[in-house]
Amino acid sequence: MVLDKTSLASAYEQEHTLMGITESATHASDDLRKTLNRLKRAQGQLGAVITAVESGADCRAVVTQLAAVSSAIDRAGFTIISSAMKECLIDNGADGETKQLSVNELEKLFLSLA
Repeated sequence: MVLDKTSLASAYEQEHTLMGITESATHASDDLRKTLNRLKRAQGQLGAVITAVESGADCRAVVTQLAAVSSAIDRAGFTIISSAMKECLIDNGADGETKQLSVNELEKLFLSLA
């Protein structure tokens, strides 16, 4: 397989975006970092749930940890969706200014449903 500059740039861009969703580098890297942190936290919590079940831990403790895993995964999913919404809904006004505030408000409202 021969890699040219275009395919390398495309691979780099795909690797450094949130689920292939491009936005400004600052927002994309911040969203990606937050999402990865949530998923890694959920991964650790799931490992703890598995260990607890294998060792016959108290039912309440297992369910509490399982709820935390579920919440972390849901939150990561909502973050990914909100990033996609920002990409699709950012609107440049007549003066060329990005109406970022309305997009942030929309994101905040959407994430409050989580």
